[in-house]
Amino acid sequence: MAHTNKVIRSINLDGDRICVDIFLRPDGTYGFDEFRRDPEDGRGWYSIGHHSAAVFEEYDQAFGAARMNVSWLSDAIARCENSQGKTS
Repeated sequence: MAHTNKVIRSINLDGDRICVDIFLRPDGTYGFDEFRRDPEDGRGWYSIGHHSAAVFEEYDQAFGAARMNVSWLSDAIARCENSQGKTS
């Protein structure tokens, strides 16, 4: 079965090997997961967080759960916002 979730937001840890995706499912619910890729491997991105089964009715719920469950995410968001001149 083809991957049919639509990524709404993707946040990378420094570099491009680890990220968190917040996604929208075809049924209108949201979810998130943490992924890793190893460029020398060639398999592409694979789940390391195993959070994708969690179901949320709203984007903000999925985003909040991702921030609580992925240890580096809040710091990465703050760095991104600071570099863009935004304040939390």
